[in-house]
Parts: sequence; structure tokens; C-alpha cells
Amino acid sequence: MDLSFTQGELAFRDEVRTWLHENVPREPRPHGDRPDSREFDLAWQKAQHDGGWAGISWPAEFGGRGLSTIQQLIWYEEYAMADAPWIGACFVGVNHGGPTLIARASDEQKAFHLPKILKGEVVWCQGFSEPGAGSDLAAIRTRGVVDGDELVVNGQKIWTSFANMAEYQELLIRTGDEQRHKGLTWVICDMRTPGITVRPISTMDRGAEFCEVFYDDVRIPLTNVVGQVGDGWSVAMSTLTLERGTGFMADIMHATRSIDELIDECRTRRGPDGRPVLKDDEYARRLAAAKAEITVLRSITYRSISRNIRTGMPGPEGSMLRLQYGDLVMGLSRLAIEILGPDALEYIDRFRVGGWTGNWLRTFAAGFGGGTLEIQRNIIGERVLGLPRG
Repeated sequence: MDLSFTQGELAFRDEVRTWLHENVPREPRPHGDRPDSREFDLAWQKAQHDGGWAGISWPAEFGGRGLSTIQQLIWYEEYAMADAPWIGACFVGVNHGGPTLIARASDEQKAFHLPKILKGEVVWCQGFSEPGAGSDLAAIRTRGVVDGDELVVNGQKIWTSFANMAEYQELLIRTGDEQRHKGLTWVICDMRTPGITVRPISTMDRGAEFCEVFYDDVRIPLTNVVGQVGDGWSVAMSTLTLERGTGFMADIMHATRSIDELIDECRTRRGPDGRPVLKDDEYARRLAAAKAEITVLRSITYRSISRNIRTGMPGPEGSMLRLQYGDLVMGLSRLAIEILGPDALEYIDRFRVGGWTGNWLRTFAAGFGGGTLEIQRNIIGERVLGLPRG
């Protein structure tokens, strides 16, 4: 593994840094699921496209830059350090739907959808999770029945981010009688189709970015199937073929920035004894531990990306990172609230809308989003430690 950058990559970093410095929006992203947050997200995506920075890793024939994995990594690092806004409502289209279409869609599907995603013209949502299925995607029960040249879909999805503002959905349904991973189908669902009902879910940070989605005899053309009917699991797993784990670097860099900000605050903030908080041995130890931990996570991320470049396949390191990162961000938010007290409510920046308290409430999602921490531990036990299945 080589952690050094070439002169060309360093020049690319300077180019990225300069463009972001000149173009990152000065106003913060509106919080929640309001129409103005959607418009903000789409406008920022359009600005990146117009500036030639949309789809860093997307092949050039599909409107992207066609750049290397290392250049994509550099983009994520500089994006986070430039305090650029969260991708928001464009997340699924840019990071999930789009890459899946590139890997598996027909030429017609690519030609219609990919330009709209990159130009910030549409919002996508993901219809994977279901009540009762937990973290087990293979246990989904929303069913699609072939009727002529259409699929008739009935069922329910949950925790569907931005479903209330999306035009399209990457929808995984069961079309066969086979169990587990077999018999699933990945389809493009137009969210304006009759029979779809969306109900926002209010969260404890007063947002409503998650939704329940109900399907009542929803008719989807078979031409919207990506890949083949019954091959949906394979299609769903192809999403990571372009990203190769680099997206997690943005989270690492945001956390690094948050830790550095908190340490700087503790240099001047006075504790109960009148001394700067950083002079307190226990707080200094905890802050140093957080700094060391995030540095280790960054190094592991580099190692994981290097492995993915060589093998072309994500490894179990992703679960190790998820597990450790979830614990870190929850502990960091608790530490910040303990140090800042009531001021934590007002300590606001682009990333922590709602202050450290809002950030702390959102960190609970790190324990189950994309697979619970228990699932991550199982993966580590089986694939890293070689333990038998429980």
C-alpha cells in the first residue's frame, strides 16, 4: 500500500480546493424535508455539474469525469474540509441509483436517467427497507406480480429518505417464490404512479426526512426493470462497483473537523475551576483519544480503498469502519455536550444543523443505518475472525 500522492494528484487536489473555495454556498443548507432544502440540494448539484465536478468517478460517456479512485478520494476529502454542504436529497441518485444504472441498466435507461441525476434535475429515493425485515434485506416481502408488460406491486417500505420529494425510486421487490436472495427484482419506480402513498416519519431531531411508502396495485412497466426479473440481489450489490468505499472518507473528514473544532474551543473555554478545559487532564485525555481514533480510522480507510482498487471488491474492512465510526461519533457528541453545556444548542455550522445536540440525536442512526452494528459484528466475526455462523 502506497499512501503518497503523485505530483498530478497533488495538482488535482489544489484544483479541487480552489474551485470549492470559490463556489461552496455561503448560506447553510435548510434543515429537514422542506421544499427549500430540496431546491438548495438540486441547485448545488447543478452548480457542481456546470463547473465540471459532478460524477467524479462516473465514466465520461455517462456525463462524469471518469477519474481515478484516488482522485475521487481527494474530492471527498477536500469537499469535507471546505465545509461544503451535505448532498442531501441528491444522495440516493448520485451515490446509489446512478452507479447502479451505470453498472446494470439498459442503454435507454442510462440515456434517460443519468443526465437528469448529474444535472440536479430530479431526486431519487431508495425503496429497500421494510417493517419486519430489520437489517436483513433478503427478507423483504413487497411483491411484484407480472401482468402482461407490467409489474403490479403491493407492499410497504420504511425509512425511505426523501420519498416525499422524490421523482424516482430504486425499488427492490420480490417477484419469485424463492426465498432469501433469490427471486428479487430491482426496478425504477416513478413516485408519481397511482397507488403510491407516502407518509413522512417525524424524528426526534424534529426532522422528517424518513418516510413510509405504501404500494397498492402500483403498475410499473417491465421496461423499468434493471437487469433481469429475479436478479435483483445481484443488481443491488453492484452499487458499490464505482464508489469502492471512498464515500466514507467524507464522514471521516467531517468527524476530524468536528474534533479539531472542539479541541480549539477547549483551549479558551473555562471549566468550573476557572482553567481552560484543555488543562483538565481527563478532558484532555478524552479529546486526545478521539483525535487518535479518527486518525486511525482515516488510515484504515486508505488501506481499505487501496485493497478495493487492487481486488475490485469491497472487503470486510467496511464493517470494521462502520462499527468503530458509529461508536466514535456517538461518544464525541456526548463529550461535546458535556463540555459545552447549554451552549451546545447554539454551536452550529453547516454540518451540525441544530448544534451538537442535534448532531447527538442524529448519531443514533449510526447504530442501525445501512445495517445494525450487530450485523457489522457478525460480518467481522465470520469474514475476519473466521468464527462459525451463530
